[in-house]
Amino acid sequence: MSAVSDRLPTFPWDKLEPYKATAAAHPGGIVDLSVGTPVDPVPELIQKALVAAADSPGYPTVWGTPELRDALTGWVERRLGARDVTHRHVLPIVGSKELVAWLPTQLGLGPGDKIAYPRLAYPTYEVGARLARAEHVVYDDPTELDPAGLKLLWLNSPSNPTGKVLSAGDLTRIVTWAREHGILVFSDECYIELGWEADPVSVLHPDVCGGSYEGIVSVHSLSKRSNLAGYRAAFLAGDPAVLGELLAIRKHGGMMTSAPTQAAVVAALADDTHVHEQRERYAARRTALREALLDHGFRIEHSEASLYLWATRDESCWSTVAHLADLGILVAPGDFYGEAGEKFVRVALTASDERVAAAVERLRQGLSDRP
Repeated sequence: MSAVSDRLPTFPWDKLEPYKATAAAHPGGIVDLSVGTPVDPVPELIQKALVAAADSPGYPTVWGTPELRDALTGWVERRLGARDVTHRHVLPIVGSKELVAWLPTQLGLGPGDKIAYPRLAYPTYEVGARLARAEHVVYDDPTELDPAGLKLLWLNSPSNPTGKVLSAGDLTRIVTWAREHGILVFSDECYIELGWEADPVSVLHPDVCGGSYEGIVSVHSLSKRSNLAGYRAAFLAGDPAVLGELLAIRKHGGMMTSAPTQAAVVAALADDTHVHEQRERYAARRTALREALLDHGFRIEHSEASLYLWATRDESCWSTVAHLADLGILVAPGDFYGEAGEKFVRVALTASDERVAAAVERLRQGLSDRP
């Protein structure tokens, strides 16, 4: 029997372990700016909602409670500017990574089908294609791809890892092209709440989709905006024909969000205050790290949104990782996200204020220590 894992690339984060050990040996301890996992507390109102729903002995439904679907549709219209969104246009999922990895399989894609994603991208897009035994292709501009056999097009704006934002004009052009060729578009918009130098737009906005959700689905997560990575809380919004098929498949697979998590999501999407407060934390960390990296000799590209700074010293990303590890700072090498990232590192904003301040001080001290 052939192991399914044989289809997959080496898990990239394992390669970082020696550098993590170096950074951890720093007298002041490690500043981990690599993975991008939230470190700030879950807002109290969300914790209370989770606890209040803790007595949930029965099975939850894959589609979620009516209250959850109301919360999802309301947020999509209020925050994304979408119109006429009904319960058929939304579907809760068990964290966005699960969806990315298994979507091609759930769509029935396989050998002979092509899946496209950005040249610099979250590695799980490739994993999803490999699990389905489909072909995967990368792009700089998806409209320059050969549409023959292309069944699924991943967009990612704001981008992980680069923080690049696609304009409404670019999104409109891409959606129009995809529809002309019968290509399903999934737009990963998990960082849409975190625009700094740009205001990210959803594919569900009427200026982009023309008021029709045919052939388009957006992916959203509460991991970063609400510090809910540990809750596995995410959802889809878009084409009801696509979501209806996924709902039918996921019912058979038992892919359901826990009942307490569903209640927590309802509370999280009803409150904007905690999102603004978290944005302010990240904005302050971003400003401090950005200035320190620039002063240290880095160049930062894109990074107009999301939770990362895409930085380079025009050398091998692994040389940069080693250099920063010597300062007790751990970052992600750019080649984790594609060959085009071989001279970049991704610096996450997800560390406490105290740890970010330590990184800033070490970068400045490292600069003063140069001969």
